[in-house]
Amino acid sequence: MAIQSNSARGATVEEPAPPTAELVRQHDGTLLVRLGGAWRLGSSLPPSKPLEDALRGTPPRSLRFDASALEAWDTGLLTYLDRVAGLCTERDVALEHDGLPPGVVRLLELAHAVPSRTGADGGKTRDGLLARVGLRAIEVRDAAIEIVTFVGQLTVALGRLLRGKARFRGVDLALFMQDCGAAALPIVTLISFLVGVILAFVGAVQLEQFGAQIYVADLVGLAMVRQMGALMAAIIMAGRTGAAFAAQLGSMKVNEEIDALTTMGIPPLEFLVLPRFLALVVMMPLLTVYADVLGILGGFVVGTTMLGLSLSQYWNQTVNAMSLVDCMPGLIMSVFFGALVAVFGCLRGMQCAGSSSAVGDAATSAVVSGIVSIIVADAIFTVLFDILGI
Repeated sequence: MAIQSNSARGATVEEPAPPTAELVRQHDGTLLVRLGGAWRLGSSLPPSKPLEDALRGTPPRSLRFDASALEAWDTGLLTYLDRVAGLCTERDVALEHDGLPPGVVRLLELAHAVPSRTGADGGKTRDGLLARVGLRAIEVRDAAIEIVTFVGQLTVALGRLLRGKARFRGVDLALFMQDCGAAALPIVTLISFLVGVILAFVGAVQLEQFGAQIYVADLVGLAMVRQMGALMAAIIMAGRTGAAFAAQLGSMKVNEEIDALTTMGIPPLEFLVLPRFLALVVMMPLLTVYADVLGILGGFVVGTTMLGLSLSQYWNQTVNAMSLVDCMPGLIMSVFFGALVAVFGCLRGMQCAGSSSAVGDAATSAVVSGIVSIIVADAIFTVLFDILGI
């Protein structure tokens, strides 16, 4: 709706005069803009080019308005004045609003009270390659610091546990051990058995060419106890338990339950993270042994059905191929794999932001971080065991 001056209200209704903007440069260096007519969006507003030309040469000391001849105005005048304010800002010219109607001044102050967000107008510029690399490096550094800090706090909590001062419930530890152990047996059974079947089948296809199919037992047994049993069990637990830890802690973070524990003086790291960490570290070696047995059983099924090996032949070949030393790498790695899954699952949950969608992001990040760390750790342990001759 147009807002008219008092003189316009008292006048006889007639066609309003077109909007005008006359520029007058005064002796004191001030540029005066005389506004006249009816400034409405439906009318043809004066262009801003004459004002740009006046500011481009020798900039005036200041710019002020004279709205005594203004008949009516609406947001069309505000649009023009906002453009003028932008030009004055670019050329460092002082802008005076004294000559404008009070309503216009209030609307301009309201419009400029909250600055527009960066990129809201679609004019956000893309950072250069060097800037993006630097920002990414800073993010990686911050993430590494958070991981190291979390591991340090968890180490302190373990120290308090050894001194008998850790604060968590034993029933929680038993519950998490059941969830990480017995409840995970079905999926571990299926995956480990199929991995043994696949290893035996691939080995049989190659070894049959040389009449050495009896060595399928060696291949499956050594591969499962040294690498595949611990690796597959850890990946399964990263996708199953690591994601569950992140979702549980993330939901508690969103519901402010972790803040409530802190308010009551209960350390969240000891009460929530420590029992989950201990449960997974304790149960991972047991799951690894179980996965080894199931993988060897899968190889046995292939050896006896496809290769014509007897039970005694396959068993004797497996026992002769493996020793206690061969079982040690998988058991050692399983402890570290369980620690990695627990650390990243709990860390992502504790880092969860305050929204429901962030819980899903935390679970996804926990799975990805856990699996990547497991593969990297497996490669490091493989090289280390080879150097040590284990």
